[in-house]
Amino acid sequence: MAGLIVRRFFYTIPVLLIISIVTFGLMHYAPGGPWDRDTDAGKQIDAKTQTLLNQQFGLDKPIWRQYTGYIFGDFNGDNGSFRCGAICGNLGPSYRQRGRMVQDILFKPFDEDKGFIDSKFGYSLRLGLLALIMAIVVGIPAGVISALKHNSWIDLTITFVTNVGISVPSFVAGFFAILVLAVGLGVIPVRQQSWDGLSPWLLPAAVFSFGTMASFARLTRASILEVMKQDYVRTARAKGAWESSVIWRHMLRNALIPVITTLGPAMAALITGSIVMEQVFGIPGVGTDFIRSIGNRDYSMIMGTTLFYALLIVIANLSVDILYGVADPRIRVE
Repeated sequence: MAGLIVRRFFYTIPVLLIISIVTFGLMHYAPGGPWDRDTDAGKQIDAKTQTLLNQQFGLDKPIWRQYTGYIFGDFNGDNGSFRCGAICGNLGPSYRQRGRMVQDILFKPFDEDKGFIDSKFGYSLRLGLLALIMAIVVGIPAGVISALKHNSWIDLTITFVTNVGISVPSFVAGFFAILVLAVGLGVIPVRQQSWDGLSPWLLPAAVFSFGTMASFARLTRASILEVMKQDYVRTARAKGAWESSVIWRHMLRNALIPVITTLGPAMAALITGSIVMEQVFGIPGVGTDFIRSIGNRDYSMIMGTTLFYALLIVIANLSVDILYGVADPRIRVE
């Protein structure tokens, strides 16, 4: 297992390089630039100022030099010192939020006493992880119950709800939840004033996890129905094993293999997809800055956020490989 983890770790290096090259090329060859308009003053920046800004941020260099300088590092033109790039965790200065580094924007806490979890990415991570926990805790048991109550009214009800969850986009469900609960019934505020504690996160996480929850339930149901037909399940029942033992030890563990397959992409989707849900519920996470940076052509902010989320996806997929071995020892041996 350790060898597998090491090999997969080294496989991530070319993946991240390809993502960085594609992202860098797309944002530089897209129309417009970071100095086309000063969004704070609402005026066009004159050509002389643009030239000075290009020199300050290294945009006057060839495109390949800009890329290698951002990823690997470059020498500082003022004093000749070497500045390490993104491989050292230096995501560069923001072009629009001048005077701030991208890593500070993403990870610096709003309140120094609260730590990393109170940062912009901490908010996004909190939403994504809570949604993932809800999807697992509710979706998998719902799939098991649906399979065990096959063709009953319980099965039909769960199947109907999961079809709705898969069909309706999360942002549509979010707007509908706000319309009903906040505007119609007034049981929650339209905009949260504070995100301290657990209660403000329950509704956004529940809405955000609805689609993933439905996918887990449907996949678990199909896997359980398939496993129920296997010989080892009939043998366990014939030997007089408790029904709960048959379900949890013999059926569920084998049925979870397909679910684990989707767990990595689901985990990555819930963490990265929180960008959209943050806009719906007004959560002060990464989403607002990332979307604004695309419109403003804030190159370093785009690159830094994209690379970090790509790293999270790679880690999520690696976690799935490890869970394979936990769920099925045969995979670990192979």
